[in-house]
Amino acid sequence: MKQTAFLSAMIAASFAVPSAMAMNPQPDPQNPEGYVVTRVEVQAAEAAQTQDKMYTTWAQALRTRTNDVVEAILPGAASNPENVKRVERVFPESDWDFLTQMAAPEYTYTRFLRAIGKFPAFCGEYTDGRDSDAICKKSIVTAFAHFAQETGGHIAKDNYWDNPLGLEEWQQALVHVREMGWSEGQAGYTTGCGQNDWQNKRWPCATGQGYFGRGAKQLSYHFNYGAFSEVMYGGDATKLLNEPGLVADSWLNLASAIWFFLTPQAPKPAMLHVIDRTWVPSQRELDAGIGYGFGTTINIINGGIECGEQNKNKGQPVNRIRYWEGLAKHFNIPIETDETNTCWQQLPYGSLNLQGATDVLYTNWDGNWKYYANRPGGYSFECELVGYQTAYSALVEGDYEKCVSNFYESHAGWPVVRVVETIDTNPGDGGTPSDNTWDEKAVYLTGDRVTINGVTYEAKYWNQGVNPETAGQWGAWKVVAGDTTGGGTPTNPDTGTNPDAGNGSGTETGGDTGTGGDAGTGGDTGSSNPDTGTTPDQGETTWSASTVYFGGDQVLVNGVTYQARYWTQGDDPASGAQWGPWKKI
Repeated sequence: MKQTAFLSAMIAASFAVPSAMAMNPQPDPQNPEGYVVTRVEVQAAEAAQTQDKMYTTWAQALRTRTNDVVEAILPGAASNPENVKRVERVFPESDWDFLTQMAAPEYTYTRFLRAIGKFPAFCGEYTDGRDSDAICKKSIVTAFAHFAQETGGHIAKDNYWDNPLGLEEWQQALVHVREMGWSEGQAGYTTGCGQNDWQNKRWPCATGQGYFGRGAKQLSYHFNYGAFSEVMYGGDATKLLNEPGLVADSWLNLASAIWFFLTPQAPKPAMLHVIDRTWVPSQRELDAGIGYGFGTTINIINGGIECGEQNKNKGQPVNRIRYWEGLAKHFNIPIETDETNTCWQQLPYGSLNLQGATDVLYTNWDGNWKYYANRPGGYSFECELVGYQTAYSALVEGDYEKCVSNFYESHAGWPVVRVVETIDTNPGDGGTPSDNTWDEKAVYLTGDRVTINGVTYEAKYWNQGVNPETAGQWGAWKVVAGDTTGGGTPTNPDTGTNPDAGNGSGTETGGDTGTGGDAGTGGDTGSSNPDTGTTPDQGETTWSASTVYFGGDQVLVNGVTYQARYWTQGDDPASGAQWGPWKKI
């Protein structure tokens, strides 16, 4: 499975910009109705929201081995991966046989080992002092307690007719490989299939296939088959959508359960991280009674139906708890003093209002619909983490970029966005007039200049159709030359001197290279002060911490010229922040 490579932490900008490096979308030269953003901007925006170490932990837990390695795993083989060897040591085949005397023949110990071998994190090595063998054994026993409920026989021990061996109910796991009443060739569980929505664009149903429950976890519905297929087959969702029967008839019947065990369903944690205590419950979760113990794994699986005081005596959770307690006693699994086996005292996760909580982590991306005045149409051109399922996962490499570009068309009304490596900062004939007269149909970028009635205006940020003469003090334009009062000698409002108004568009071509300022043919070039046209004295400073600066504004700090990338106030240009609001020119 592809994993996200999380970038280093960035410094957040001031003005309604959640990511550290503000997006600077530009018109797409290949599409008059679209925009382009750079990949480095996209990566910075993603990194700014995934700084918490749990994102790396989750992504690492979902790393997989290739299927050719997995399918070479056999009991006792010297070439078996280390986590498989640990399972063979703490849960040998004799233990498997003890718990599967009623199991369907499709479930075997070899397939069990292969399912675990696919995921190195399951029964993996802990190097921080935690007992790897104990965590492994507890994980397996927890899984079997849920297997006994999901696919078990549920036959009383004294029912000799149906249970001649007198097996405990916790010994009756994995009886069913397919949901009762369903068989291959039946089309079913196809709710939502064929609709023109993002789920079908990412996980398209195959004609005639049924997505009913299969395997130890009874995987159901096309969006779960598709997501699981991507993990099993290197990002290919169609493999199991076209061949769902593999989830019953191959080692995938157990791998689907291990995958579920390792996957957080934000805001729910992964079951593994409840058991190994990598997860630390937030205060909101603690207030809702959710902490460590088997009860929280019930809440993760089916809390809406099985948790809460109203379900205290309900059959499903009562069974799970009985099975867990029987298995834990048989395998000598210690129960810590802060662990609770039940979840009737917990609020179900679905009943918690966690959206927008700052102490809870989410794992899905959706469009950020906040308004950004300095970006085209006010759109953010960014995505944000949300507490519900979407087409884009924060744990899958490349999904954030797909979210920004609306790859699966899940954001209705979102602008057409293309991610590119670089953007040509000289618009040329990209829409701004070749002379410096204002055109209401033209697109103007930060730093572009126009002249109306002898007054020169400079764009503070991207805009179109905004008349410079009526934009106002806080609008998209600022006066850089000329007299707006109707008489007198034109003066530069920044310096009070007679300006060099220029006759070009004023598009910045010097960028971060420090080779020039405004590119208009009458503008300033080189390292001179862009406001006065003179070389500044060392130590001269025009920046003020109390002043509001807009994109394109320029200041001096100790004789060095800086230009604002976007709205900022109080951010010292000389701080050296690579992705901050200022760049040295």
